[in-house]
Amino acid sequence: MVQEMETLDSAHAGLKDRLGGRSVVFVGLMGAGKTAIGRKLAQALGLAFVDSDHEIETVSRMTIPELFERYGEPEFRALEERVVGRLVKDGPQVVSTGGGAFMNAHTREAIVRDGISIWLKADLDTLMTRVAKKPNRPLLKAPDPRAVMERLMAERYPVYGLADITVTTRDVRREEIMAEVLEALSSWLDREEQSKEGAA
Repeated sequence: MVQEMETLDSAHAGLKDRLGGRSVVFVGLMGAGKTAIGRKLAQALGLAFVDSDHEIETVSRMTIPELFERYGEPEFRALEERVVGRLVKDGPQVVSTGGGAFMNAHTREAIVRDGISIWLKADLDTLMTRVAKKPNRPLLKAPDPRAVMERLMAERYPVYGLADITVTTRDVRREEIMAEVLEALSSWLDREEQSKEGAA
């Protein structure tokens, strides 16, 4: 068991080195588990973890719902663009983004330039079960939150699909999803390295 852990740790150390200065950036809808899995990945890789929503709240000294209410979504998205752009430059670290961040073309460009994006993809029932535990989601303050979530999935999933890596999240232990993320990240880096060798 100890030997297994040592092997696992060396694999993690290798992954961290292979990132170079790039951040690992989680994208996906609210309830997908970006923060929970992001924290675990950061711990495994020995990297810092930062949640862009928390960072926005810190710099604005307001909560996300307060920002939405006072300034509206367009102003919030402009602030989010600046914050995410700064965070991905400060790599290597693990960054969890808000559900709408990856929809912004400038934010996507920043993530492509300075990071590796991972979409945590979940089905509707999984998302609804999870978001029900946090009633302060501004976009779900509607008579039919499920319909809102379905609309967000229809709008956003094609764009999330542009992420470098997709990992399906579901109701299993977080450690299991995190292991799948590590495997997917390692495979993506393998392909990237092979592509560079082929071009050389």
